[in-house]
Amino acid sequence: MTDHSTTPATGTSGGIDDEVRAELTSLRESIDNIDAAVVHMLAERFKATQRVGRLKAEHKLPAADPSRERDQIKRLRELAAGAKLDPVFAEKFLNFIIAEVIRHHEAIARA
Repeated sequence: MTDHSTTPATGTSGGIDDEVRAELTSLRESIDNIDAAVVHMLAERFKATQRVGRLKAEHKLPAADPSRERDQIKRLRELAAGAKLDPVFAEKFLNFIIAEVIRHHEAIARA
């Protein structure tokens, strides 16, 4: 015998309830807006780091600055903890960005 009962999240045909669908849509729109803001913030950050890269190249400074990187990682981990974001995730994210910035700085120095 097949159970044709419904749950709060589904309609009689097993589809998503209209209220649940509307809430999902609203939440996903918010996520999309946040993603767009993150992309724009990263673009601005990389514009600034490109200027840093040019300045370093002009003055024959190394692309990497381990002391600055350590300070930034410490700072970001503290910010993440305060924001209830996993500090390990925040550090991985920043390490990815730092590696990309260093790659850009090395390319600028070679140009």
